[in-house]
Amino acid sequence: MKQQIIALFSGIFFGLGLGISQMIDRDRVLGFLDVTGTWDPTLLFTLGGAVGVTILTFRWVLGRSMPIFSPKFYLPTKQAIDWHLLIGSAIFGIGWGIAGYCPGPGLVALVLGAWNPFLFIISLIFGSLFYHWITTQRMNRS
Repeated sequence: MKQQIIALFSGIFFGLGLGISQMIDRDRVLGFLDVTGTWDPTLLFTLGGAVGVTILTFRWVLGRSMPIFSPKFYLPTKQAIDWHLLIGSAIFGIGWGIAGYCPGPGLVALVLGAWNPFLFIISLIFGSLFYHWITTQRMNRS
């Protein structure tokens, strides 16, 4: 129960950060991604802050024997760059460039009441279910 409460407050804190930094404003995000047009560099400060915190804390966190609120670290074991990673990254980037949202800001943007975040989340759910169906079919054939 303690982990769920911590996760809830972490999510709320993260969502507030996304809102304050205007990462939920698709026009601001699309302006940031438009490097050959009317580029809006303001989100560079958000990116710089996130990268700065990561650089300062990553080694310290992983240097601990275990996380504060969990019995162990859950880190990816796969280190190879394969075509699944490349295709997934390309789909993510294309989707972000088209919609102006990625999953976190898309969920937070639902509070705006606009139709764009709802369409994004519906598409995200559909795409995830479709991918799950494809991989299940492939595993059943094997």
